[in-house]
Amino acid sequence: MPEFIASLDNGGLTIAIAAVVIGGIVRGFAGFGAGMIFMPVASALIDPRVAAASFLVVDSLITLPIVARSFRICQWRTVIPAAIGAALFVPLGAYALAVADILVLRWVISGIVLGLCALLATGWRYHGVPTVPVSLGVGASAGFLGGLSQISGPPVVAFWLSGPDNPAIIRANLMVFFALASIMTFVAYVTGGFFTGDVARLLLFAAPAYAVALFIGARGFGRASPRLYRSVAYGLIALAAITSLPALDGLLRR
Repeated sequence: MPEFIASLDNGGLTIAIAAVVIGGIVRGFAGFGAGMIFMPVASALIDPRVAAASFLVVDSLITLPIVARSFRICQWRTVIPAAIGAALFVPLGAYALAVADILVLRWVISGIVLGLCALLATGWRYHGVPTVPVSLGVGASAGFLGGLSQISGPPVVAFWLSGPDNPAIIRANLMVFFALASIMTFVAYVTGGFFTGDVARLLLFAAPAYAVALFIGARGFGRASPRLYRSVAYGLIALAAITSLPALDGLLRR
């Protein structure tokens, strides 16, 4: 029996959809975080390549209405260089995803999430001037991580949160950046042969759940305390990464 179908028989679908819903709410509210929640969980249940390709499709298509509104208020002078940097390094990350061992990928994805979550939770921010070279470098690191694991948010989040812009502009920058970076990721994933029947089957369940969750998160933007939101979001992201560590398979996935 294929691994993907077996995971459904063992309740993997319910867990994956729960991760989609939580990630969608966080993404709709803040403009980032869905991949950090979904990918570690999904990669523990199914092939990380299937998880990454599925998340790319569902996130790119369902966020389009929010992205369209964000185009009007984002800061193009910093978004464009970051998007160019991402486009240049997405193929490298996608190549690593294509050739790496699945168990190694699971460790890498969980490690990336925990490390970047810890970085964001400490409150560390880049306080320099957002020059073009800096924007390119931040975009490049985000592009590589996005191609590898669909977790491109933390580098650009830390970068844009460092400035004096209000949350609406930061959120718009993130939405537009992810949309532009996704174009190159689509090309890289098509070239790598990541879009399979398993991806289509997962999308049948994940897409509706993500759409509803994204709507809920977007409606809540600006209504909750930013401090409370950050605490909850970081906690959920860290929990998803920890419980998805391969070392815990014997305890949590018997």
